[in-house]
Amino acid sequence: MNKSNSDIKEVGSVLLEIGALLMSSGASSNRVRLTVDRLSETYGYKTEMLVTNRALMLTVTHPNITEHFSRVKRTSPHGVNFRLVSGISRMSWRVVDEKWDISQIKDELKRLTALPHYNRLLVLTIVALAGASFCRLFGGNVIEMAVSFVATFIGLFVRQKTHKLGYNMYLCVFFASLSASLISGLSIKLGMSNTLEHSFATSVLFLVPGVPFINAFTDLIDGNILNGLVRGMNGLLVAFMIALGLLCAMFIYQF
Repeated sequence: MNKSNSDIKEVGSVLLEIGALLMSSGASSNRVRLTVDRLSETYGYKTEMLVTNRALMLTVTHPNITEHFSRVKRTSPHGVNFRLVSGISRMSWRVVDEKWDISQIKDELKRLTALPHYNRLLVLTIVALAGASFCRLFGGNVIEMAVSFVATFIGLFVRQKTHKLGYNMYLCVFFASLSASLISGLSIKLGMSNTLEHSFATSVLFLVPGVPFINAFTDLIDGNILNGLVRGMNGLLVAFMIALGLLCAMFIYQF
C-alpha cells in the first residue's frame, strides 16, 4: 500500500471522529456536514456523509487515488458540550488558514476532548440561581425564590447522580422532575407559597429540552427530515417525563 492510500484512511478516520464528536455534543446535522466538508476540501478530498441520530456513514475519495475510505461509526448518546462544538469549529478554520497537517488536528482533538468540565458545585449553584430567577420573573417572592433554588439544586443533583449510575436518560429526567416538584410542592403544603405557578412550576425548568428542540427545528429547515423528527420526538419524550414527574407530585400532595 502506498502512502497516498494510507493517507486517505488517516484523513477519513479523523473526519469521522470529528463528525461523531460534533453530533454527540449537540451540533446540528448541517453543522456536522459543513465542518467535515470544510476540512476534507482543505486536503483535496471529497466526502459523502450520511448523518443519522445514532450513527455516521462517511465515504472519502480523491481523484488521484484509486482506493477510497468508507466506514460507519456509531455516535455516543447525545449531550450538550458547546465548548467542544465551538472548539472544533475554530479548529476547522485554523486548518484552512494555517494549513495544518493531520497530526496537528489529532493533537488539537486530544486537547479539546481532555478539557475539564465545569466544577459540579458551580454548575449546581448557577442552575439553581437560574431557577430562582425564573421564579422571580413569574412573580414569586423571596421565600418562593429560595424554595425554587433548593428544589432546582436537588433536582439537578438527582439527575446527575442517576445519569452517573447508568439509568435510562428519560428515567433520569423523571426522577429529577419528581424530586424538584416534591420539594417545591412541600412548600405549598406548608403554606410558604400560595400558587403552583411560582416555585412549583419553575423548579423543573432546568430540564426543558431546549437544545433537542432547536436542533430538530434547524434539521427540518435544512431538509434533514429524519434527524429532525427523531430529535423532535426525543424532546417530546423528555417533556413528557417532566410532566409525568410533576403529575406524580401533584397526585401525592393532592393538588
